[in-house]
Amino acid sequence: MLGSMANLGSQNAMAAPFVPSDESQILEKLQTTPNNPATRELRHKRAQLLVQPDNLPLAVQVARRYIGQARAEADPRYLGYAQGVLAPWWKMERPPSQVLVLRAIINQSNHNFKDALADLSLVLRREPNNAQAWLTRASIFRVVGSYQKASHDCLKLLRLTNEIISANCISGVAGQNGKLLESYNLLLGVFKKSPATGLSPDEKLWVLIDLAEMAARAGRKQAAETHYQAALALNIQDSYLLGAYSDFLLDQGRPEEVISLLKDKVRADGLLLRLALAEQQLNLPSLPTHVAALGARFGASRLRGDIVHRREEARFTLVLLKNPQRALKLAQENWMVQRELWDARLVLEAAIAAQRYSEARGVLAWLAENHLEDIHIERHVQLLNSVTL
Repeated sequence: MLGSMANLGSQNAMAAPFVPSDESQILEKLQTTPNNPATRELRHKRAQLLVQPDNLPLAVQVARRYIGQARAEADPRYLGYAQGVLAPWWKMERPPSQVLVLRAIINQSNHNFKDALADLSLVLRREPNNAQAWLTRASIFRVVGSYQKASHDCLKLLRLTNEIISANCISGVAGQNGKLLESYNLLLGVFKKSPATGLSPDEKLWVLIDLAEMAARAGRKQAAETHYQAALALNIQDSYLLGAYSDFLLDQGRPEEVISLLKDKVRADGLLLRLALAEQQLNLPSLPTHVAALGARFGASRLRGDIVHRREEARFTLVLLKNPQRALKLAQENWMVQRELWDARLVLEAAIAAQRYSEARGVLAWLAENHLEDIHIERHVQLLNSVTL
């Protein structure tokens, strides 16, 4: 809940570690908040766990906090910390339901969807009224493009959660399955009357991001901008929001605003990628440094067998390295794992750039079957349909 350096296009350049030529060069500024009350509280709870490692309620609290940090900072290390505090129960054949849900969320974040779905299905057999399990499973089904299953799980939330959460789940699925404007208007209507229900800041953020993305896909630029600005005004650190808004700005030809938004947010690979894309549009001298850093990061991910950043690597390879043949392969590998809007868009863009139009057939058929609506994807579909596939 509850994203032109042709001479750097070789695989060797991507795999090699990046070493700055000047030791005074700043690659990134690490965020340290030792005096932050939330940080102090988390440190205190973590210390308690060292003394009481089998304290399940405490472990669940700490794991949830780490999972939240992982999303906020797009830093997978926090997922490892969350798994660490759940270690006493992690490898049990049938752990407590709380652990199963958290294990599923961690596996979901690592794109291990099969194990995540298995855990959630076990929880729901035990506890058919577990709203978090229904919501998480619906989210996974949505990511992999199983919209009928996602819709089924969202409908279960109608009697288990408040109206805005169930409406957001339902509209999020329907909005990718042929009912974009209808879904947008439904969610907006529920949201406008939602203050009386006492939404949490995180719930508001979640809804505003979905509204912004739906509006952008429908070509309602001003509405999307309004929703994104409202989300930013919540002052919640959230890397997904920054990435989504940066994509919107890049599509609108507003790279200067991306630079301003992300200039001190380079720890997350996805945000550094979008910063570099903006630098490319502006032809800034900092671009080669960031391209080299991204190449090193993606190379390291490959060595670790990490598949989480395949979408970002495909986009990096296509737009920054100008290697559409390699980008198409990466985009196709990614498409086998997840099927969200950007996953489809990258396959189409890479196939067009590589002039390998027939390799877009599978995605085009999937888009037609699911009636996915997006103004940018529609342009690619029209172009591909105009050539001989």
